[in-house]
Amino acid sequence: MNRRILLLGALASGLGVSGFFGLGLRGANASPLHVDSTEFAAGGRDVVAYFSLATSPRPAAGVPGSRRFTALWNGATFAFATAQNRDLFLANPARYAPQYGGHCAWAAGQGYKAPGSPDVWAIVDGKLYLNYSHAVRQRWEKGMTTQIEAANANWVKLGQEPGSTGDAEDYRPAAAPVP
Repeated sequence: MNRRILLLGALASGLGVSGFFGLGLRGANASPLHVDSTEFAAGGRDVVAYFSLATSPRPAAGVPGSRRFTALWNGATFAFATAQNRDLFLANPARYAPQYGGHCAWAAGQGYKAPGSPDVWAIVDGKLYLNYSHAVRQRWEKGMTTQIEAANANWVKLGQEPGSTGDAEDYRPAAAPVP
């Protein structure tokens, strides 16, 4: 067997595949959702608010949620700007939660989990998608339909695995959640 393959295999198994790729898993994140340094899903951004931002001419960074309006779903805490948005989420979490557990949509299409940035997002066919960085989003957009189909197929297995932790490249964790 090739020595290089053996060495890479040993590194991957010793560090965990996610750790090998620099994505790290924290034992406390048993949820399949991505949780970043804020300890909130979607970086503490209000996932319901993205749907009204999507109608603006140029999508902005996500709206910071508040620690006063939170909801626990699928093992992770979400923050919302208003009680009304929290209630909308609780009435239909699958409608508003980011696809692929808030992980990067491009990475899911490639068959692995990577942190999704709540500051690099898109609404496609009424669903919220996050990407690791603006550069990755550009790659994702070039073959978006194919990427989404591949990610949906991959998510059957990936969705059963613990969520990634850590911050995506183009992400400002200090922006949310607010008190």
